[in-house]
Amino acid sequence: MRPMYTEQDLKKLHGRRKPPWLRVPWPGTGEFPEVSRLTRELSLVTVCEEARCPNIGECWGHGTVTFMILGDTCTRACRFCNVKTGNPGGRVDPTEPFRVAEAVARLKLNYVVLTSVDRDDLPDGGASVFAETIRRIRAKSPATLVEGLIPDFQGDLEALKIVVDAAPDVLGNNIETVRRLTPEVRDPRASYDQTLRVLENIRRLNPRIVVKTGMMVGLGETEDEVLETMDDLRAVGVEVLTIGQYLQPSPRHYPVKEWVPPEKFRFYEEEGLKRGFLYVASGPLVRSSYHAFEAFLQAQKNAR
Repeated sequence: MRPMYTEQDLKKLHGRRKPPWLRVPWPGTGEFPEVSRLTRELSLVTVCEEARCPNIGECWGHGTVTFMILGDTCTRACRFCNVKTGNPGGRVDPTEPFRVAEAVARLKLNYVVLTSVDRDDLPDGGASVFAETIRRIRAKSPATLVEGLIPDFQGDLEALKIVVDAAPDVLGNNIETVRRLTPEVRDPRASYDQTLRVLENIRRLNPRIVVKTGMMVGLGETEDEVLETMDDLRAVGVEVLTIGQYLQPSPRHYPVKEWVPPEKFRFYEEEGLKRGFLYVASGPLVRSSYHAFEAFLQAQKNAR
């Protein structure tokens, strides 16, 4: 394998401009204006826009949107994330599940991803809101496939069961990084082993749900550590894996340590498939919801 960019290369690239494979134009045509207008009309938040995801035009054009529910304030403070941190004080909007379901129906989405901030201020971590949103989408758009990218609910099995019982098609919690870097990168309440337990419990509670997770590279991990993480994920039954380049949101966030070249991502995809994942999306611009519809269909096909 060709080595990742050297420290000297990194100094040349980081802080000035990204490598060419990370530069994409911001969309302004196709489905983008209509989806953006409707989400504003219904006072909804999409991670696609909030995170300025580079794949927004592609995903929205294929009828896939990721909604962020339960507000915009996270009770945790992971060093890689740009979401506002604070205490929402237990506030929940009871109309949100209905508004999300309305947007899904009006946009005629093929596939919808639901994610959220961590809500450790709520007794169930927001699990009941996830479940209600899934049920409302099912009622208005029975043909739409639903994926949940959930918090870890502090490892609360009963909270997890609330979401699992709503029967999403895909459910996951992101591992984010390798074991060694987890204490540096993630909030202390979000441990590596806790994420593995959540993923394992999803598989145990409902084997029909596709179990998914995502991780970032470029944080200072080694190749062996990425492969070890894959082994840990397969051991608990994860079927779909996404791997993407970490991008530092601001100077106060965890720094990018490496610009991982495309050939390394191809290597990780090959290794993941060898290990038995049903689908691996691995590339510099890949994010958790990247090709989510395709990933589900391919996972179903490969599981037969």
